[in-house]
Amino acid sequence: MSQLAEVVSETLSASVSPRQEALAKLDYAIERAQRSLIEKQRAEGYWLAPLEANAEMNAEFIIFNHFMDAVDIEQEAKLKKALLDRQNADGSWSLFPEGPGHLSTSIEAYFALKLAGMRAGDETMIEARRWILSQGGIEKCGTLARFYLAAMGQVPWDATASVPVEVALLPGWFPFNMYELSSWARGTTFALMILQATRPEVKVSHQDGVLELYIQPPHFTRFKQPRPKRAVSLRTVFNLIDRVLRVYDHHHLKGLRARALAYAENWIVEHQDANGSWGGIQPCYLLSAMALKALGYRNHHPVLKKAIEASRELVWDLGDSLLYMPCVSPNWDTALAAKALLDSGIAGDHPALRGAARWLVEHQIFRRGDWSIKRASLDPGGWAFQFYNDWYPDVDDSAVILMVMAEAACDDSARRERAISCGASWVMGMQSKDGGFAAFDVDNDSHWLNSLPLADVEAVTDPSCADLTGRVLEMMAAVGYQPDHPVAQRSIEWLRRNQQADGAWWGRWGVAYVYGTFSALSGLRAIGYDMNQPWIQRAVGWLKSKQNPDGGWGESPLADRDAAWRGRGTSTASQTAWAIIGLLAGEDEASEPLLRGIEWLVERQNEDGTWEENEFTGTGFPGHFYLRYWLYSHYFPLMGLGRFRTRMKETVSK
Repeated sequence: MSQLAEVVSETLSASVSPRQEALAKLDYAIERAQRSLIEKQRAEGYWLAPLEANAEMNAEFIIFNHFMDAVDIEQEAKLKKALLDRQNADGSWSLFPEGPGHLSTSIEAYFALKLAGMRAGDETMIEARRWILSQGGIEKCGTLARFYLAAMGQVPWDATASVPVEVALLPGWFPFNMYELSSWARGTTFALMILQATRPEVKVSHQDGVLELYIQPPHFTRFKQPRPKRAVSLRTVFNLIDRVLRVYDHHHLKGLRARALAYAENWIVEHQDANGSWGGIQPCYLLSAMALKALGYRNHHPVLKKAIEASRELVWDLGDSLLYMPCVSPNWDTALAAKALLDSGIAGDHPALRGAARWLVEHQIFRRGDWSIKRASLDPGGWAFQFYNDWYPDVDDSAVILMVMAEAACDDSARRERAISCGASWVMGMQSKDGGFAAFDVDNDSHWLNSLPLADVEAVTDPSCADLTGRVLEMMAAVGYQPDHPVAQRSIEWLRRNQQADGAWWGRWGVAYVYGTFSALSGLRAIGYDMNQPWIQRAVGWLKSKQNPDGGWGESPLADRDAAWRGRGTSTASQTAWAIIGLLAGEDEASEPLLRGIEWLVERQNEDGTWEENEFTGTGFPGHFYLRYWLYSHYFPLMGLGRFRTRMKETVSK
């Protein structure tokens, strides 16, 4: 039995003081983590840390700057260094650390390095080119990469998936319309349609181009859309339709195209946020600006000038290199940091939490966004992930923020109460017909759209998921709702229906089954559900079965594609914390796996109160795009340790 287990056992059986050596270490670990986290808070009241993705981000920003004629030489040199630092030994670039090489990412990185001054004969480029050619070369690159390459004259525009801009005019009742796409796919597709209709091409010198990535000479190369795994499938049908649409594209109706282009242009301009960005995410930031440039906007135009300035907000300076981020995460980081402080015993009226509450109240959104297309009668009141993203508040951020607002003090109590009332109403009103919750829209579950040639990342919809459904249940409990509320009842039933056979839940926005399982269990316990039910205990058993021999938990992003990796991977601080929180939710006693997990965190804490974590444990597009939130390995462990200490105190007091 571990030292911590012995102390807990002694505490529970002999009614002695819990301040034994092991629990004193726990207190010390919590205090160090609290202190370190509070020190990271900005003067305005928010938290913000880097959000890291794969090399594609740096590569596309370099390509963007050359397309826009907005290159900053000093900046490009640092972006280039970060690309070289992330190259694998075999010459490729991966979607996540230790992951296999990824062809499209590697092609974009190679091209960006050429634009940034590297030459085909450089050793690193030789290695990259050898790997790319071994995987089929440039003709095998993915959908989005083809658009960037076509805009720079490296592949023909006919290589891109056919997305006629006339699609933007399809009415809401039509099976395929722009509002059946997820928020991120919608904003991206508007830009891609304009680019394909206008077919811009920036001239690049032979020296800077990537002709050497062709296996056959360009005029002999036939770019095809990715083939489906099965000969007879929906993707096969869509590939045939793609050919028909390509014929139309070359013989389009001029009047209809002009009308569609005007509509798409107006949509993009209307959706530009106050800081000049679109949708809060990198693809929309860059591609929307490129689309307007293709329509004839110049860099000094107010819309485009703001857009170029906004694109630089995603740069994070690492000193000798620059990280280009997929987005910024101030509201998410602030909500989870504040929640960790609350869960670890910091009083709600602490200055750090007052500052966070003030910040969060000020950033609530009271305007109608795209979500209102399907929820026209629902009043606004949500929060976004980013500083600026009024069109797309999301359920996940809003739910965690409301948990914080329920406990944190605020200088303006009336405004706080309004924030909670309006926010909770909006979140609960975003429940889909199936009973679950998605991130940005309701009933956005036309899964067949993931078979479109454009959808090679298989994530153009925003369906209900376990992590958000569990989060909403936890939020409802925090603001005073009971388990018999109809929204809670439908959510619980959704979780029951969508549980995996082995007891786990799949998480859409985190890696992967550990994330979904801890989120569902946390919500079910918070709302007051009977956690002794067999289906709940199956989830608890699954978490315990996935504990690593070292006492921690880890899960590789490979789990989204390969069942053998479910719940399996190198132990990480964030995923160990998720498992701890899940076990605390799923059972009342301090089980041996739980105590070993606590010890894993306590023993691996750094002197400054943080934890090391280089793995990507956040998800953008399952199977295709992963994230490293640099604060995940700080506030989630603090949250887990804090909840454990509270449980021990509650047990002793009984």
